[in-house]
Amino acid sequence: MSFKIDRGLFKYDFIDHHAVLCVPVDADVKEIRKRYLNIARRLHPDSSFTESVAQKQLGNELLSKLVNPAYEKLSGDRTRAEYILILSQIGKRLVQESTSVILNTDLGKQLADTANIDHFYKSAIAKLAQTQYDSLEQALQVIAQVSELNLVYLMRSGGKASAPPPPSAQPKVQSGTPQPNTPKNTPPAPAPPKEDSIVEQYVRRAQSLIDKNQFAQAKVELQDALKLEPKNSRCHSLIAMVYLRQNQLKMAKIHFDNALKLDPNDEIALQWKPKIDKALGQQPNDHKVTSSPNNRDKQPDKSGSGGLFGGLFGGKKK
Repeated sequence: MSFKIDRGLFKYDFIDHHAVLCVPVDADVKEIRKRYLNIARRLHPDSSFTESVAQKQLGNELLSKLVNPAYEKLSGDRTRAEYILILSQIGKRLVQESTSVILNTDLGKQLADTANIDHFYKSAIAKLAQTQYDSLEQALQVIAQVSELNLVYLMRSGGKASAPPPPSAQPKVQSGTPQPNTPKNTPPAPAPPKEDSIVEQYVRRAQSLIDKNQFAQAKVELQDALKLEPKNSRCHSLIAMVYLRQNQLKMAKIHFDNALKLDPNDEIALQWKPKIDKALGQQPNDHKVTSSPNNRDKQPDKSGSGGLFGGLFGGKKK
């Protein structure tokens, strides 16, 4: 069974795991776990709530395809941090596009107009959670309704979402007052390193995969990055390199062109685009030459292990 939802945050090619579990976007891990266990008991095939075979099957599919993945994403430190970063970026985008957002539910419209946004939002989420999976056939509609509430909340709160807790605060020190057991001339602690944006994380992983010749996985990472930042020249030049390594020259040319439009000084695009233009321009002539039996050795090899591909990279690539 396909669980397709096209409302709320799902409209932005984003899986709203908070909506699946019906918890606020700033819910902590303890609240998320408590809610998950409640839903799991409701949907498990051995539950007394699901008596018919069809109901047991539907409940099991909702549990395995939506609820379990949502809990796994929101309960892991790394996966939750990545998810929250994306959620925050979508929230900032919603702030900019607020005038064009169309709401479909009365709750969503009320949240958009209410003065006490936090109280209304969390009260509405809590009320929906009480009956979210009572009717399994209506569960997707409830998830969509919760996701619309999440959308409005993010839009009105400026993209605010739950983030990993900050390190414990250090006691304030009055200026000019030395602390016990602390040298007076102790230099200030270095500032914590700046955390990479989610797009930079995608790019870093993609670059590592490219170095290992794992081009299919690298392409997935870069496609996800471009969904968030379609005007990122580095993403375009790297995915062009992936297409080039896969011997898909036309796709590589498209992304190199995009990279240079966004950044005329992109070094990767400047280096490889002329070679691709030349290779694509020579292909028709190459086919004509190979029609002669004496020139069969000049026929371009489309296998990716020689010919045009090998000429660009100087050898076989996997």
